[in-house]
Amino acid sequence: MDKLDKTINAIFPPDAPFYETALERLAQQARPAGSLGVLENLSARLAGIAKTIDVRLKRKVIVTCAGDHGVVAEGVSLFPQEVTPQMVYNFVNGGASINVLARHAGAEVKVADLGVNHDFESDLPIFHKKIRKGTSNIAVGPAMSRQEAVSSIEAGIDMVDELFKEGTVDILGTGDMGIGNTTPSTAVIAAISGIDVEKLTGRGTGIDDKALKNKIEVIKRAIKVNKPDPKDAIDILCKVGGFEIGGLAGLVLGAAARGIPIVCDGLISTAGALIACSLAPLAKEYLFASHRSVEAGHGYMHEILGIEPLLDLKFRLGEGTGAAAAMELLDASTRILADIKTFEEVAIKNAQI
Repeated sequence: MDKLDKTINAIFPPDAPFYETALERLAQQARPAGSLGVLENLSARLAGIAKTIDVRLKRKVIVTCAGDHGVVAEGVSLFPQEVTPQMVYNFVNGGASINVLARHAGAEVKVADLGVNHDFESDLPIFHKKIRKGTSNIAVGPAMSRQEAVSSIEAGIDMVDELFKEGTVDILGTGDMGIGNTTPSTAVIAAISGIDVEKLTGRGTGIDDKALKNKIEVIKRAIKVNKPDPKDAIDILCKVGGFEIGGLAGLVLGAAARGIPIVCDGLISTAGALIACSLAPLAKEYLFASHRSVEAGHGYMHEILGIEPLLDLKFRLGEGTGAAAAMELLDASTRILADIKTFEEVAIKNAQI
């Protein structure tokens, strides 16, 4: 756990003086105070993170973490596991939803194999971080060993380091791919919160009422069989999580240790963020929730983290699509702070607004 511990210890709070300076500038701008709402605090937070008033999010990267899940044997998804590797190839070829939205936002898409049940070509341009070919069935036992859980988190940290070897990253987004992964993600929030599984469980890929009832029972069984410790994030991950969830947690920790903002996507990405922030509460200072999905448990995750999502577009896709959409708002917030003139700068005196 040396890498994990070192990363957690390298996370420090953003710069409070820059945050306060940003708030002062926003208050002095030639417009009604608070008139740009949420974008104002976003811009101040980004200023504190970047330690400048003129924040430039030049290099945006979204990492889509992929993994398979043994729990699909319980009939929790409409789609077969073979879809996971097919979608990885689609991401690499630029034909998926995340590729389209990321291009619009000016972001790169990187794909990571944390545990797909498929042998990818060694020269496929992805992060080859496979722990093993899918987790075990959480309905009958732990998803993975504790060491595998740590390894998945450290794989996410490694990916941040490798991205920085290519050049500075100014903002990092998270995304996911994995048939059946709303089931372990819901189990994660259930284990952490103690909230009734019925309230947390959504339809994932669009399952019907009968399948939803089965999914709820499967998650309950997973919690009962594995008894994850709500105070031990790694125990939760290894008992009822997923390899890509661990990778997503590592991305959050790695980005926070590097002092860069991270934009969290949907239910699965937020499960990773919950694990990360349980391990390192300071990581939350670098975290931005992109959107609230239609998945039932997602709102509860935001409540536990104490963060408000920027958008509510009724998404339920994952991949990093919400992160891509939110990056455009974050970009806009940086220009609001730096480019809108203050009353003094435009020589307006005695303004009554």
